[in-house]
Amino acid sequence: MTVTELVSYEDALATYDPVMGLEVHVELGTKTKMFCGCSTELGAPANSQTCPTCLGLPGALPVVNEIGIESAIKIGLALNCEIAEWCRFARKNYFYPDMPKNFQTSQYDEPIAFNGYLDVQLEDGEIFRVQIERAHMEEDTGKSLHVGGATGRIHGASHSLLDYNRAGIPLIEIVTKPIEGAGARAPEVAKAYVAELRELIKALDVSEARMEQGQMRCDVNLSLRPHGRELFGTRSETKNVNSLRSVERAARYEIMRHAAVLNAGGTIVQETRHFHEEDGSTTAGRIKDNAEDYRYFPEPDLVPVAPARDWVEELRQGLPELPRLRRKRLREEWTVSEHDMQSMLNAGAIDPIVATIAEGADAASARKWWMGELARNANESGRDLGSLPVTPAQVARVSALVKEGSLNDKLARQVFEGVLAGEGGPDEVVEKRGLKVVSDEGALGTAVDEAIAANAGIADKIRSGKVAAAGALVGAVMKTTRGQADAARVRELILERLAPKE
Repeated sequence: MTVTELVSYEDALATYDPVMGLEVHVELGTKTKMFCGCSTELGAPANSQTCPTCLGLPGALPVVNEIGIESAIKIGLALNCEIAEWCRFARKNYFYPDMPKNFQTSQYDEPIAFNGYLDVQLEDGEIFRVQIERAHMEEDTGKSLHVGGATGRIHGASHSLLDYNRAGIPLIEIVTKPIEGAGARAPEVAKAYVAELRELIKALDVSEARMEQGQMRCDVNLSLRPHGRELFGTRSETKNVNSLRSVERAARYEIMRHAAVLNAGGTIVQETRHFHEEDGSTTAGRIKDNAEDYRYFPEPDLVPVAPARDWVEELRQGLPELPRLRRKRLREEWTVSEHDMQSMLNAGAIDPIVATIAEGADAASARKWWMGELARNANESGRDLGSLPVTPAQVARVSALVKEGSLNDKLARQVFEGVLAGEGGPDEVVEKRGLKVVSDEGALGTAVDEAIAANAGIADKIRSGKVAAAGALVGAVMKTTRGQADAARVRELILERLAPKE
């Protein structure tokens, strides 16, 4: 089905109720893998961070990563889950070229955390509770690189390469219960949930949760059912969606696609789907297996996990300030409205703003730049704010240059343009582009005199007492100086020359 055949979103919601399930994989920030001592550091040469255990060689035995278990418990506690007194790992059997053991060590019917919830706030302030079914521990697979095609996918590729450095990286998979009752706001709920979950994961310091780097990715399960029907429809699963914006777009697209198929008398296929960033569409992947097709059975090489209750309580007491409480505190410190704070959350700007303040900027200017010029750039480029090539330290430096009078707002926007284009840091861009404010009295005086001479009528109005007309002359000076004049000083010079004497 092509994009042009989709049912409109409004028409889809007029007939059907969406039901979602969100599965979020979080890559833990441990130094070693989940079941061996290999490094998890990014950027190493292919297959250089492997050993007999993570390559699944005969006779190699796994040992569970204690920090991985601790991180899983922290996540479960922060999600208001029950923590299992006893659980164990299982083997999830299926063949993929990038999975060297031909099974994934995961958890099946005995997860470490279960029966939780996460309250998320929507753009209008409404709180929506998302029920958590489970959070369980598992390992990541390796990485396939398909070479020779135009899309980077296996179709059309001439050959594939395999890198097992990622095989065995610790993951926590967080699975929601079916999300019902969101109606037309289902895509917004999906985005808000993943955003809140990302904030929580970062607050716990168990992962950087950088979606653009694959450290956190979401599978969007979606089905439709006619209004008034209780039985769920057949679901599709859009895999590995890696930005907040894309989570929302994937859910919205699948609602329209499902409705089009059902309206045409077709049948939804239970399958995985690929999301395409360029147009927000999805395409079919593979037929989706049911749990029994994976032939789960308990992992015989790992002992059960039985976290002591006093340890669990110690971890509970050590949880950091959680995101909703933190936002409340920051809102009071920054004296902003609930709506403004929600806008910052939606934009992914809270952490960058906090980091910019830590670099020396005041709260107002940090908010101004992240929620203004930088948010605009992120929207236009279709990226998350945190993935822009600008650092909080650089934003704080631009803020300092404006505060000391070396830049005005117009010039500052040009500096950010240069930084984002890879021309260097703020000072380097200022130097290369010649963007400093013109504050030399002689140069300003000459520019003011030229503007007065070229606009005699306006000058006469100012002499007659119409001081507001000075704005036109200020604009003329700013134009001739390419926006680099100190506007306040220009106005002062104009009035010194033209204002009526008392």
